[in-house]
Amino acid sequence: MNKLTEEETRVIINKGTEAPFVGEYTDHFVEGVYACRQCDTTLYTAQDKFHSGCGWPSFDDEVKGTVRRILDADGRRVEIVCANCSGHLGHVFEGERFTEKNTRHCVNSISLTFKES
Repeated sequence: MNKLTEEETRVIINKGTEAPFVGEYTDHFVEGVYACRQCDTTLYTAQDKFHSGCGWPSFDDEVKGTVRRILDADGRRVEIVCANCSGHLGHVFEGERFTEKNTRHCVNSISLTFKES
């Protein structure tokens, strides 16, 4: 496991949310892969990233088997976590019609690292 900063811990471990439109990967569109900041598991590819205008990085698919979905305690949203280390990534939404896959993983930039290919 990687050592996390106080802010990374607030989001990844304590299930916080970074402010919209401030994350380093919100408007980042470069070929490569996005990995979990806590454990380095590859979660998303650049091919699945799209601009949703929501203020956080958006993906319409994950690397198979790497992201787990958990219903929030309020029953309204579905949290997404790294399947390897359970680090909080953000939330997933369906039915918004942003892409043909009709899915949006709304991910905190601070939960990710990027590896260019």
